[in-house]
Amino acid sequence: MSNSFRALELAQGAIADLDLQLLRRKLRVTQSPCDTNATVENRQLKAFCSNDYLGLANHPDLVNALAEGAKKYGVGSGASHLISGHSAAHELLEKKLASFQEKHIPNARTLFFSTGYLTNLAAITGLARLTERGDLSIYSAKLNHASLIDGVRLAATQMNATVNLFDHTQLTSLTETLKKDTKSLKLIVTDGVFSMDGDVTPVQELLQIAQQYDALLLVDDAHGFGVLGEKGHGILEQEGIQSNRIIYIGTLGKSAGVSGAFICAQDSFIEWLIQKGRPYIYSTATPPAIAHTLLKSLEIIESDEGVKRRSHLNQLIQIWQDEMTFINWEKVSSCTPIQPIILGSNANALLAAKLLDEAGYWIPAIRPPTVPLGSARLRITFSANHSVDDLRKLITTLKKIEQEINHKANHD
Repeated sequence: MSNSFRALELAQGAIADLDLQLLRRKLRVTQSPCDTNATVENRQLKAFCSNDYLGLANHPDLVNALAEGAKKYGVGSGASHLISGHSAAHELLEKKLASFQEKHIPNARTLFFSTGYLTNLAAITGLARLTERGDLSIYSAKLNHASLIDGVRLAATQMNATVNLFDHTQLTSLTETLKKDTKSLKLIVTDGVFSMDGDVTPVQELLQIAQQYDALLLVDDAHGFGVLGEKGHGILEQEGIQSNRIIYIGTLGKSAGVSGAFICAQDSFIEWLIQKGRPYIYSTATPPAIAHTLLKSLEIIESDEGVKRRSHLNQLIQIWQDEMTFINWEKVSSCTPIQPIILGSNANALLAAKLLDEAGYWIPAIRPPTVPLGSARLRITFSANHSVDDLRKLITTLKKIEQEINHKANHD
């Protein structure tokens, strides 16, 4: 009896094709807490690849808060929020998160989710149901995160929506299309900080466009929350935004150091999403101990310690901008902790990552479909736990590796 069948043959062939294109991804097992010093498959590496921008993932106060939360609430929620899973910890967390945005979103209210992916699916598909099928237009930035893209696709399928892509660095086409749009509901969807380039969306201009053409503006601030703004409240704080047509998404597994995400918007939008946001309605609530831990994280983000951590991050960013130069590689300068280096080919990106690994650094190669074809890169990210010395040693190492790869290319 043969162990082979058609579906298995298709899977094996598809994986072989990924190998030929140098696009197969592999898991690496860590044996230590998330921090800048990582134990990866029994080797010690300096990590410049996580999204733990404020260095809170292994903060002792958060470790203690998680243990405290487990003792107080147990380790599971037992049901969805609308059945019996909505605890006092969830309620306190949602109110605290709403307070972060109350200056920017009138009558702000928040919903907490277990992941950012679910949050974006719930927000986009739930809001899409505010109108009749065929009466919705969605405008999505071309370089949006996969979760936004999938939310838009699902909403478009469910509601027979028109989808328009726009370049967030050049908004003329967005304006021209909106001028002709007669749909009753128009939704502009964008990342706050684009995760692979580190650039910040022009939220002021987008809000002006949304106001002019009566659209909602959804901003996924996954990589800005905790980092941007004087108190770390995110892009709306940094830009001084105030509007009740903003749907704000924040992630709590990056700068906040734990897990989960949230939607913050005017109360009526949140009430609607409680009724119609299927990922919210039909998901078991996150363990209350996680919500309890996040309350401590938010306290740190707003505190003097949070200010110091953001200040140190900004110092690292400035050193990188001043001292990191390349001969052939393209440095994409950013005002955020995300600092990409574009190498172009998958082979060069993989080779650079391999040489960095051998030198004691963990910086994976990022390849399509995460980034466009021909723009494979190293996505370097800074943490408040990196020292200036850590950064300068990395800069020296990167310059040596670029020379080595250039030398190899010239002699092949």
